[in-house]
Amino acid sequence: MINLPLSFILQASTTEAEGGLFDFNATLPLMALQFLALTVVLNLIFYKPVSNILDERDEYIRNSLTTASASLLKAEELTQKYEQELAESRKQAQDLIKNAQKEAQEIVSVKIKAAQQDAEKLISDAYSQLNIQKEQALIRLETQIDILSDQIKLKLLGN
Repeated sequence: MINLPLSFILQASTTEAEGGLFDFNATLPLMALQFLALTVVLNLIFYKPVSNILDERDEYIRNSLTTASASLLKAEELTQKYEQELAESRKQAQDLIKNAQKEAQEIVSVKIKAAQQDAEKLISDAYSQLNIQKEQALIRLETQIDILSDQIKLKLLGN
């Protein structure tokens, strides 16, 4: 067994009774000063730069959102403008097509009328030519009939 002096044991038991969990001596204000100094140092070194970076980031995000919103509004305005111009262009193109179709139909109808008139003229010319040829053929036939009838008379009377 270890023999410890009795005075050491008594001294250890008395020191425990004096201290306890909290010692209110000169170390307490020193610890408070250390805590405050550490808070100030952390605030200067860490918290302010981090909060500045976060503020700058927030400002950048707000500016980006504002710029994006403005760009979106401008894009929507341009889209509406181009859609209106496209609608007007389509309407003009449809009007142009309708006018071209009307003009083409008018030209076709004029040409058809001219062709019909030419056909009618050709038919009437052919009809008049046929009538003239018919009359000439009838006249020739009449003369031939007269000649033949005269020849028949002569042969019948002459015998």
